Amino acid sequence: MDEQTRDLLVFAVIGILAGFLASFVVGGNGLIRYLITGIIGAFVGGYLFKALGINLGIGNAFVSQIVTAAIGAIIVVLLARILA
Repeated sequence: MDEQTRDLLVFAVIGILAGFLASFVVGGNGLIRYLITGIIGAFVGGYLFKALGINLGIGNAFVSQIVTAAIGAIIVVLLARILA
């Protein structure tokens, strides 16, 4: 497996896990919904944390990315519900 394929798989796993974690807070179900919410949340969370200078202080980069994406996913779902 080449590096680009591995990176896409890791990104998908992070998205699914983040969406799954976000579903505990805001509800929802389904693997595709977890994936979409988690991937969008990864971008939103990463952007917000960088713009606000927030560092979670988690030593493991993989866990830090999942938590950041989950927080971003929660924000995305809540904003979608407010706007809907």
